[in-house]
Amino acid sequence: MGEGSIKKRQPHNGTTGPTEKEKTEKATALQKDVGLLSGICLIVGTMIGSGIFISPKSVLLYSGSVGPCLLIWTACGVLSTLGALCYAELGTMITKSGGEYPYLMEAFGSIVAYLYSWTTVIVLKPSSFAIIALSFAEYTATPFYPGCTPPTVIIKCLAIASLLIIVAINCISVKLASYVQNFFTAAKLVIILVIVVAGIVLLAQGKTQNLSNAFDGSSMSFGAIGLAFYNGLWAYDGWNQLNFITEELRNPYRNLPLAIIIGIPLVTVCYVLVNIAYFTVLTPSELLVSPAVAVTFGDRVLYPLSWIVPLFVAFSTFGAANGSCFTAGRLAFVSGREGHMVKILSYVSLRRYTPSPALIFNGILSLFYIIPADINSLINYFSFAQWAFYGLTALSLIVMRFTRKELHRPVRVPIVIAALIVVVSCYLVLAPIIDQPELEYLYCTIFIFSGLILYYPFVYLKPRWARRIMRPITMHLQLFMEVVPPEDYEPEDPMKSVKF
Repeated sequence: MGEGSIKKRQPHNGTTGPTEKEKTEKATALQKDVGLLSGICLIVGTMIGSGIFISPKSVLLYSGSVGPCLLIWTACGVLSTLGALCYAELGTMITKSGGEYPYLMEAFGSIVAYLYSWTTVIVLKPSSFAIIALSFAEYTATPFYPGCTPPTVIIKCLAIASLLIIVAINCISVKLASYVQNFFTAAKLVIILVIVVAGIVLLAQGKTQNLSNAFDGSSMSFGAIGLAFYNGLWAYDGWNQLNFITEELRNPYRNLPLAIIIGIPLVTVCYVLVNIAYFTVLTPSELLVSPAVAVTFGDRVLYPLSWIVPLFVAFSTFGAANGSCFTAGRLAFVSGREGHMVKILSYVSLRRYTPSPALIFNGILSLFYIIPADINSLINYFSFAQWAFYGLTALSLIVMRFTRKELHRPVRVPIVIAALIVVVSCYLVLAPIIDQPELEYLYCTIFIFSGLILYYPFVYLKPRWARRIMRPITMHLQLFMEVVPPEDYEPEDPMKSVKF
């Protein structure tokens, strides 16, 4: 098994077309196994994860009172929907997997796309995976340690175990990963429904004291608003996940925008109603000191069935982690295919038709991010860089309206929406830095641009000695993992669209 791609069998026995057996053979490439329902479940299942069970405290802390807190949750949903509409135009215009990566490549050239893939593959995706795995472990362990915080070593071991299981599921089968995603999305909607219905019943009983005078005591600074949005948008993060698997989506021109239009407003309504339910039971002070808001809510409202809350929250975070892993592997896969990462990451399992090398690589990196267990620092670090790229992607839509007029646009959003996303992204990136400068923002910026140190010698120059070193490594990894290059894809020259 060499490094070349597997060739399709030629017609034989004097026939002019393929035999019945050959008709049923699959190309060694990613398959279009994701339909509309699975697409909606991927969006909803990735968005509703740990965020709604972690972020309420942080959003309330930075917003100051109940009223601004609920407004920020609503505004985050509207903002996510507008951003996703921009991505719907981009995803139906450029039907390549990899999320923001192909759009940045088309609009700004190879260097910007490379810096995005460098930052996202090495830091953003694996750190997000690690955050959700840690949240899963925390909610899973909490019922076994009533009245105290679970030991850190237990949380980390559970997080690592869940991470390994999820990577294995995604390596085995795309359909299996989709079925897991659909099941856990249904489970998380059940617990959301339970919390919302309980909140409605309590409101009907007159439990409105925490919602009256909702704006009293609110005093928000320029930077505090940004940090409140950071934590709210962390709970909404995942609205762009379907763009990472466009090549595996059946009928993307219809299913991509339809999944976005159905999925994101559904999540927004759920989030706002869940927060209202929290405030029917918990005062702002009680919510801020609660180690696990949803569990505290269940203990007070659902006893003796309160155990179902941590169980279903664990289901929710596990499903979100599965969705994060599913999409993260596709970005590494596309980056390797275009020459911005090592080539082995672009190979596909010969038996499973999954990008197993990219999935395993993402899983290994995520293990390293589980070691520092400060979730809030990781969220701030993640959001700072992520929103910089969201803004650039929205800007790419504006740029391509003028530079790539010939591209077919099945979905076309008003350009003012893209401009709004650019402005909001600039605010979310700059406001916390201006209000409370911290070294982690500097470290993030340095890391992003440090990718240029590797770009010039390995992507631009493509030295022969590097290829000689990588060739035997690639060959042995290929044989060990039984993976091959994807068929029927001719990678573009990474330098063809370089813009200095």
